[in-house]
Amino acid sequence: MQAVTRVIFLDEDGEKFFGEGPCRLLHAVEQTGSLRAAAQSMGMAYTKALKLVRHAEKALGFALTEQTAGGRDGGGSSLTAQGKEWLRQYERYRDACVEANRQLYLACFPQQR
Repeated sequence: MQAVTRVIFLDEDGEKFFGEGPCRLLHAVEQTGSLRAAAQSMGMAYTKALKLVRHAEKALGFALTEQTAGGRDGGGSSLTAQGKEWLRQYERYRDACVEANRQLYLACFPQQR
């Protein structure tokens, strides 16, 4: 038996806009320098990835990514400063929730140690 903690954020309409999927997607954007490549690495359609990012940006009120136009060197995407900070804060909060849940689980179910 194990307790699982999942942290998601909902917008004003109660719709999920951020969780582990978008978190992984943003990390992949950082690694690949491209939203398209990040989506592909996760087996996700580019249009779905773009929709996820745009929905999160609308709910948060700031851009998570910035795009550079194509050309001779090609285009790409990267995280904005606010996007990097949001990702850091989300992961810090998520990790704290996971640890708090672990402690509560052990307190409530001491036989599971």
